[in-house]
Amino acid sequence: MAGPIERIQVLDEIEKDIITCLQCAAQALLELGKEKSSQKQAESNTSQFLRTLSQVESKLSDQINYLTQVSTGQPHEGSGYASQKVLQMAWHRLEHVRSWVNELERLKASHMAASSRSNSNMTSSGTSTQ
Repeated sequence: MAGPIERIQVLDEIEKDIITCLQCAAQALLELGKEKSSQKQAESNTSQFLRTLSQVESKLSDQINYLTQVSTGQPHEGSGYASQKVLQMAWHRLEHVRSWVNELERLKASHMAASSRSNSNMTSSGTSTQ
């Protein structure tokens, strides 16, 4: 599998191929727009346009397939996406557990306070009547 630098270089090549496609299309249209156009020159530019376009489609399909693998979390050489995803999920679970523990601590404290108030009321009412 290609590394990030190679992937960027491939994208750069794709960009250059797209520029070539546009230039070939422009040349073909310019040739056809002439009063005395050369059929051979127009066909040459058109066929070069189609060849280059086919290469662009193929290279872009390869890039899309790679991105599909990366985005689904399937392990593959050179990517840390799956492990990063696992780490993020672990942090999320940790925060969720912390919030539950904090909520339980809050409930415990409120019950303890209520319990001590009721015990205090019982003791104080018992001593005041004697």
